[in-house]
Amino acid sequence: MNDLGDARTRTWALRFMTLLAADPVDQLAWLGGQAVETGAVVEEVLLLCRVWEGLVARGAGEPGTLSDAEDIVRLLRDIPDAPHTGLWADELTTDPVWDGVRSPARRFLVTELGDWRQPLPPAGP
Repeated sequence: MNDLGDARTRTWALRFMTLLAADPVDQLAWLGGQAVETGAVVEEVLLLCRVWEGLVARGAGEPGTLSDAEDIVRLLRDIPDAPHTGLWADELTTDPVWDGVRSPARRFLVTELGDWRQPLPPAGP
């Protein structure tokens, strides 16, 4: 890694990818009733995937993860009713796109960390 900024960014990206890869019941437990807008999650995931490209270019990530990040972007951009409105907790259980995102997120983590099952990040405020 080139600097502390890359290390922090990599940690953020891996934590978020871990959340995307988690089983729905674990995602909902992590949310803990927080009112997180789906549109904000989609924007954050798209940002994560763009930032990850730069990390890989600087040697802070495995190149093999890029195709999985691209798959996630494609899934989120090809949603018929994008941009999303409403709460992410509601969509996690009703919108099949999140099941679709889970598979490439898991492959990403296996390539980068050797296993997709990672501790969930600390829950936000």
